[in-house]
Amino acid sequence: MEYTIIRSNRRSLSITIDPDANLIVRAPRRMSDRTIAAFVASKRDWIEKHMEKVRNRAAKREEVPEFTEEERKALTKKARKMILEKVAYYAPIVGVTYGRIAIRKQRTVWGSCSAKGNLNFNYLLAMMPDEVVDYVVVHELCHRKEMNHSPRFWAEVEKVIPNHKALRKWLKEEGSVYLGK
Repeated sequence: MEYTIIRSNRRSLSITIDPDANLIVRAPRRMSDRTIAAFVASKRDWIEKHMEKVRNRAAKREEVPEFTEEERKALTKKARKMILEKVAYYAPIVGVTYGRIAIRKQRTVWGSCSAKGNLNFNYLLAMMPDEVVDYVVVHELCHRKEMNHSPRFWAEVEKVIPNHKALRKWLKEEGSVYLGK
């Protein structure tokens, strides 16, 4: 099994699989190659299971066409209208205010919230199911209360979107094929 080792001043080992199905092992600077190899071997089942998921996702991603500039503009316009309405609806429910709202072409995230309260959303949300968009909007608004993913943050999300775990899973598994398009 081939893998790339990235050494740093960390204390533990970790394994990640990038979107191109490359296995990456992050390791402490002075850890021996033998220890790293034993760790990778012990995680073989996990690696194979997740490699398959990544390959399936990559195959689905190939089926999604690249958007023309005209299509991108239309999706951005649709997303802006939908998200502005949802933010205005959910902000009082969450109990927060917000700054500027931007709709962007983001390659890796569905939304983000700055320390100043500015909200950014991926234009591809225009293609996602309505309840998934609700989840992303509430997620970012809850960052106005908690700028992290602590248990307190997730409790805030759950107050408004009780099934947030299922929606987050759907977005990760199904929605992720659109990221980068």
